[in-house]
Amino acid sequence: MDPEIIAVSKFKATCLDLLKKVKQTGQSIIVTRNGEPIALVSPPPPSARPDSWIGSFQNSGRIEGDILAPASDEDDWEALGE
Repeated sequence: MDPEIIAVSKFKATCLDLLKKVKQTGQSIIVTRNGEPIALVSPPPPSARPDSWIGSFQNSGRIEGDILAPASDEDDWEALGE
């Protein structure tokens, strides 16, 4: 699909609507001044981020030892002694 060609004066007057159109359709727009192209408005590349961060670290760690036991021995706690 060929990009839409639009004069800079029309682009200036309808900029927000045109940017919304580019995002929705994925079609580029060439902006011209006196018939000469001066800019190309195109949609951004796809996001590298996942849609959700939940579960993104599921394979990056490992559990070592007992995760339910206290981190230190109860005899090391002075508050429990008396």
